[in-house]
Amino acid sequence: MPKIDPEILRERANGTLVSLLGIEITDAGDGVSKGRMKITPNLLAPNGFLHAASVVALADTCCGYGTFADLPEGAEGFTTAELKSNHMGTARKGSLICRAHAKHQGRTTQVWDVEVFSDARPDRPIALFRCTQIVLWARNAG
Repeated sequence: MPKIDPEILRERANGTLVSLLGIEITDAGDGVSKGRMKITPNLLAPNGFLHAASVVALADTCCGYGTFADLPEGAEGFTTAELKSNHMGTARKGSLICRAHAKHQGRTTQVWDVEVFSDARPDRPIALFRCTQIVLWARNAG
């Protein structure tokens, strides 16, 4: 499948949680999706460290754009059915880098694995994430 122009992805994000959080998808298609998000004070928990929900939002968004880019022909869309995250580290500043890879891309579901890194330590993930996406098809009018 052809990759999607990141500018189209930015336009698609306007006015959504993705733009509110400052998530930028830099690559999507062919079973891969990559993104980044600058760590700002509003993404931190009250303890001063990165809020886990911020990491999950980045990872799920990366999977979502990857799914969108690789939808089967004729599919109307998708929705997240299940997600799981494991957090092994955190960050307070800099940016997060997200790399998602499709593990399964079928007619009805897609399964994606993600690693999230701090740009300060791009060799050591701070979180691992997996999600299942349900591919949505038009209902037959009857």
